[in-house]
Amino acid sequence: MKLWEKGIPSDKQIDRFTVGNDRELDVILARYDVLGSIAQADMLHNAGLLTEQEKTDLVSALNEILTEIEKGNFSIENDFEDVHSKIEFLLTQKTGDAGKKIHTARSRNDQILVDMNLYLKEELSQIKDQTRQLFDLLMDLAEKYKNVLLPGYTHFQIAMPSSFGLWFSAYAESLIDDVIMLNAALKIVDQNPLGSAAGYGSSFPINRTYTTRKLGFKTLKYNSVAAQMSRGKSEKSTAFALSSLSGTLSKLAMDVTLYMSQNFNFLSLPSHLTTGSSIMPHKKNPDVFELIRGKCNKIQALPYELTLITNNLPSGYHRDLQLLKEGLIPAVQNLKACLDMAHYSVKDIRVRENILEDKKYDYLFTVDALNELVAQGVPFRDAYKIIGEQVEKGTFRSPGKTTHTHEGSINNLCLKEIKEKMEECF
Repeated sequence: MKLWEKGIPSDKQIDRFTVGNDRELDVILARYDVLGSIAQADMLHNAGLLTEQEKTDLVSALNEILTEIEKGNFSIENDFEDVHSKIEFLLTQKTGDAGKKIHTARSRNDQILVDMNLYLKEELSQIKDQTRQLFDLLMDLAEKYKNVLLPGYTHFQIAMPSSFGLWFSAYAESLIDDVIMLNAALKIVDQNPLGSAAGYGSSFPINRTYTTRKLGFKTLKYNSVAAQMSRGKSEKSTAFALSSLSGTLSKLAMDVTLYMSQNFNFLSLPSHLTTGSSIMPHKKNPDVFELIRGKCNKIQALPYELTLITNNLPSGYHRDLQLLKEGLIPAVQNLKACLDMAHYSVKDIRVRENILEDKKYDYLFTVDALNELVAQGVPFRDAYKIIGEQVEKGTFRSPGKTTHTHEGSINNLCLKEIKEKMEECF
């Protein structure tokens, strides 16, 4: 069944190509399609386009379909082109002519816009909550390990002292930037496109403000052409937010993978969070973090994929837009899984103390020695040369690694201020 059928059979090969994997992806959107249709039925009744009984029958049938969806009993067979045609078929089966009226004053174009906006609103909110949970964990670990010193590196060369507190809270504060991006994407998708129909509105006396309230959107997309043009923009905005968060998770995963290697040996994971080798019995591999890194790097390519699909398309609907779901929906699910596993694994990270006792970390404190000379009145550039000469001659002596309190290692890590920044995002 196709909503656009006029009694003329279509070519089966064309059907297979144009439908693609829409049926599988549309199952994920089915719940939102039903919610949009409930709002549509209520609005059509208020506009005098459905009787009270028709509206009651439709809403009752839609709630029955919703129950089946939530039980996992909903599927889209090959006889149907998409979720819209399957649900309208079920409605017509259950309510007769009332089911044939549900599509009055709307198009599949604004239907899928509603479905995607509702889906993205819910998923972005969940991702935001998951990000907050990871933030809270990182901040707890920053407080716990704020006095445990950690070598800082630049160019993969020993640089200056840091701390695990500084490291954990750095990722926590980076997550705030990602939440800001998520909030921006949420604001863009939180607009009701229902009633824009095929992109040029409807001559029926519909009430778009009513459906905006009914569906829980903050506002509506007033211009029907702009509503149609939001397809692609909503997905890209979401993709950029997902990409930003994925970048943070990927870098964190890389650090964990690097720091677990024997060459660094800064931290470790309990055995149940690692995997082994089929040939080397000693291996304890950080596969979870390597997969987080790989999945998140893949997600970071998504904005460019969506940009290329939508680039230079004129206003109005184009079938190219169907392809947006193929990249975006799996990316949403993958990022949620990465956030879940990051939280699950990071909470059990074991940090190593007394790392700086290793002789090679003596030079971490050259800047501190330099600053001490400056504090005694030596010009900075002269102090720099003095310490540099000591390093070259092998006469440099660290001011004391185990008892030294480096400004960058703690500085109270501004933990209170970082937490306040995150609170502003919620």
